[in-house]
Amino acid sequence: MKVRVINTSKHELPEYQTPQSAGLDLRANIDEPIELRPLERKLIGTGLFLELPAGFEAQIRPRSGLAYKYGVTVLNTPGTIDADYRGEIKVLLVNLSNEPFTIDDGERIAQMVVAKHEQISWEPSESLSDTERGAGGYGSTGKK
Repeated sequence: MKVRVINTSKHELPEYQTPQSAGLDLRANIDEPIELRPLERKLIGTGLFLELPAGFEAQIRPRSGLAYKYGVTVLNTPGTIDADYRGEIKVLLVNLSNEPFTIDDGERIAQMVVAKHEQISWEPSESLSDTERGAGGYGSTGKK
């Protein structure tokens, strides 16, 4: 699938790191390094503008290495970029560690997965079908 993109950053377009990767690494497009203090959150631009086909979304997800090594993650995970959005793709990062983290220009800060989705229509009802689980919520299936 081809996706139209405008790249206003000084970096190459995101690429898949391996032949079977699901996500494309997004890079920070910033003029100077940004310090992210403990528990601080900042919106980081990528310089990318997309035109996704109808029926698709782009999901913005954390990079596991940043989360594991530095405690830096994407706050609204996954963030959704809708097919009709035309603004710059930005990443909302948060530092969950006890140490400041510096984001440099060109640093891989998140990954983007493009996924097909469906839209629903509501069918108001007075009851729902029975299942074995029923209304059991958090923890109802037990620990195994």
